[in-house]
Amino acid sequence: MTQFAHYPSLKGKTVFITGGASGIGAEITKAFAAQGARMGFVDFDRTTAEALANDTAGDIAFEFCDLRDIDALRAAFAKLAERLGPATILVNNAARDDRHGWQDVTPDYWDERQNTNLRHMFFAIQAVAPGMIAAGGGSIINMSSNSWREAVGGMPAYVTAKAAVEGLTRTMARDLGPHRIRVNTVVPGWVMTERQKTLWATPEALEKHRQGQCLPDLIDPVYLARMVLFLASDDAAMCTANAYMVEAGSI
Repeated sequence: MTQFAHYPSLKGKTVFITGGASGIGAEITKAFAAQGARMGFVDFDRTTAEALANDTAGDIAFEFCDLRDIDALRAAFAKLAERLGPATILVNNAARDDRHGWQDVTPDYWDERQNTNLRHMFFAIQAVAPGMIAAGGGSIINMSSNSWREAVGGMPAYVTAKAAVEGLTRTMARDLGPHRIRVNTVVPGWVMTERQKTLWATPEALEKHRQGQCLPDLIDPVYLARMVLFLASDDAAMCTANAYMVEAGSI
């Protein structure tokens, strides 16, 4: 059985995460709660989110939010702060990798995909950064994707947004660094969430993907959560403006 690390520096910290109800986000939510953090998350799936909040031990709070609505995001974070205190850790996780052909993309669809996968990340940072500054520092982790590095096709709006996440990380690390706020990117490979298994993880697709990985094992969401915990902890105090790969050596 794998033995994972415990981070004393995370105990009592207030953490906000977007898209924390399922998939990678749920693993991150549970991982922080297990470290003794005060965990607040927003999500669009009310039923799944409420079940996770009820079934997870610890100080955990949920607010419903459609992240495409920035005013709703700000309001949800304000409610979480009232309950848990201002966040000193933010995980920008929410995204949807819906497939789409380049021929069919309209301007409205393109904008909606950027609003779903990128725009809210900046405004989440903008919402929590003043509290982090007041606290003397913090950690922000933005979730990207290895899809653009692998030149994956079939979803150009999603892949473009995920490439832009790394640019957002770099510029915000520079702007917020003087306040001892660290900003990093976590870059997943193909992670075996229930969504991936249901929609796209056919035996043929999995075998082809294994051949492109250095490691033979498929990636469980728990390993993304472990990287996020490290980057949020004091162990990563000198880590900022960088991308941390959890992709089993995919090419």
